[in-house]
Amino acid sequence: MSTPQSDTGPGEAAGARRIYIFDTTLRDGEQSPGISLNTREKLEIAEQLARLGVDIIEAGFPITSLGDFEAVSMIAEKVREPVVCGLARCVDADIDRAAEALKKAERPCIHVFISTSDIHIERKLKKSKDEVLAMAVAGVKRAKRHAEIVEFSPEDATRTAFDYLCKVVAAAIEAGATTVNIPDTVGYSTPHEFGRLIADLRGAVPELDEVILSVHCHNDLGLAVANSLEAVVNGANQVECTINGLGERAGNAAMEEIVMILDTRRRTLNAATNIDTAEIAHTSRMISNLTGYSIQFNKAIVGRNAFAHSSGIHTDGMLKDRTTYEIIDPTRIGLSVSDSKVILGKTSGRHAFRSHLSTLGYELSDDELEGAFARFKELADKKAEITDDDLEAIVADQVRTATEVYKLEYIDTRSGTERTPTAIVRLRRNGEVIERKASGDGQVDASCRALEEATGVKAKLLSYQVSAISGSLDAQGDVNVQLEIEGRTFLGRGVDTDIVAASARAYLNAINKYLSG
Repeated sequence: MSTPQSDTGPGEAAGARRIYIFDTTLRDGEQSPGISLNTREKLEIAEQLARLGVDIIEAGFPITSLGDFEAVSMIAEKVREPVVCGLARCVDADIDRAAEALKKAERPCIHVFISTSDIHIERKLKKSKDEVLAMAVAGVKRAKRHAEIVEFSPEDATRTAFDYLCKVVAAAIEAGATTVNIPDTVGYSTPHEFGRLIADLRGAVPELDEVILSVHCHNDLGLAVANSLEAVVNGANQVECTINGLGERAGNAAMEEIVMILDTRRRTLNAATNIDTAEIAHTSRMISNLTGYSIQFNKAIVGRNAFAHSSGIHTDGMLKDRTTYEIIDPTRIGLSVSDSKVILGKTSGRHAFRSHLSTLGYELSDDELEGAFARFKELADKKAEITDDDLEAIVADQVRTATEVYKLEYIDTRSGTERTPTAIVRLRRNGEVIERKASGDGQVDASCRALEEATGVKAKLLSYQVSAISGSLDAQGDVNVQLEIEGRTFLGRGVDTDIVAASARAYLNAINKYLSG
């Protein structure tokens, strides 16, 4: 068996088949429960996706809300290099709204979809197959009047009768679709089945050779990446995916995994993307920080342990030659070797702080820098060494709190074996100082109750997770909470060396998202 090889630079390999990357983090990814990004955060993500080198950014679903419409509009105006796409059902109002949102895009794309499986047609749409076919054709034609690039998706394609799927796909191409996307909407297919479906479609609908053939796989059975890869092997030339595999239910195909499989096994697969792989790690961390969705430690490519070695046999081999146990050079995805990290401490000044943030890919405004630097100094008094992970948590927290409705100024908790835990919180809103006291079952519970009293927002705690930013005893606590407020779910994240303070920050962050929504 030959040793896996990697090329040395980003972009396409000579003679390799080009695979386009369609990123739907801002649309399907944001549909993950509890994620609620504001317009500024979405633009920040879109700009990073452009630096990453994605070909198409699906910026949102404009008809769903004013916020989604405004975010798509801003991204269409500000982000120039990638194609900017808006999703729409095969409904006139959806398509016209998407077109309005995309009117300032340099290269707009309208992505129209309609269900084609029997179960969806009969139970969701309650229409006949002929009616659905007519809607698909009308939707593509209407979108084509607004944009040269039109993508069509037959939703639930993997559970659609093959002959009918071929009929709808051929009709959509004739109507003007420039991309046909085959979604495994419920993640039901296996790699062999999905690869065969793509091959059979290409054989039955020769018009597919004249358009982009795309795939969109969900991860309900943990097969989204495998299915996408098998589709590429069988002729698909676009993969729809998300950073960190975010998305409905169990998520979507993880972009970083698709890209690095094609990069690492380029000679075998003879296929390549135009992604700048050196931006992968930073993009992954940014998405995690802004969404509040932590990355599992053993996540392929971007997990904390992806390049960690513990076994004596492994470490011995690594010391002799890294390639004995690493098939990917960490620097290939934008990481540095662990022992070469720059360590900042409490004697570091603003210049060193700003310079190091720049090397991590963060450029802050003067006001943001001052706030982040103050948090850094506060942390440096508590920790002997500040890691890159600490700095990224500080920056994410600073950006997250810059536009919050309520700001936490002070928290004081008291407890003991013979006393009821109490907490006092002091918040500031538009110059007004609000201070409240509450008791609870513990310091965290008392703090959260005090925050509810101060903000007037009652919430139900759905989940509470605590992890450490680094592995040391003086590590910052990273708290993620999920709250239900008036029937809606909000994620909150807080970082502090004090777990109680981190919990309060996370709880208030979720409340602020509700108040800003």
